[in-house]
Amino acid sequence: MNASELIDGLIAKLVDWRGATFANIRKIIHDADPEIVEEWKWMGTPVWSHDGIVCFANATKDKVKLTFFEGASLPDPDKLFNSELEGKKRRTIDLHKGDKINESSLKILVRSAVDHRHAKVKTAATTGGTRSNVQRKLAE
Repeated sequence: MNASELIDGLIAKLVDWRGATFANIRKIIHDADPEIVEEWKWMGTPVWSHDGIVCFANATKDKVKLTFFEGASLPDPDKLFNSELEGKKRRTIDLHKGDKINESSLKILVRSAVDHRHAKVKTAATTGGTRSNVQRKLAE
């Protein structure tokens, strides 16, 4: 199975509000960046990448957690991030039953994360060095 099929299966298993929330988040991410790639990493985590990891999501008993890999570097004027706010790299949006998603703000946040990844790729490519240096910078 490919990553998209695995994510479909995960959503199908979440028969309560978490499945609907997860599916909605997935749609918003794809609407924000139609070129984003779905991946399945870390033994069962849906990941969305474009020039590196943009965000990933998981569902627990009481929430759906959307984590932006480099969220600490992103502007968040609408205050979507509500968890892991003290971290140096990641920022998270925790969604609980009944929470409403600000779709337009989330799209802007996804686009900002993709732009951030593009900038890192461009910087890595222009600062030169070996292919491994560029790959190392992309992984950061």
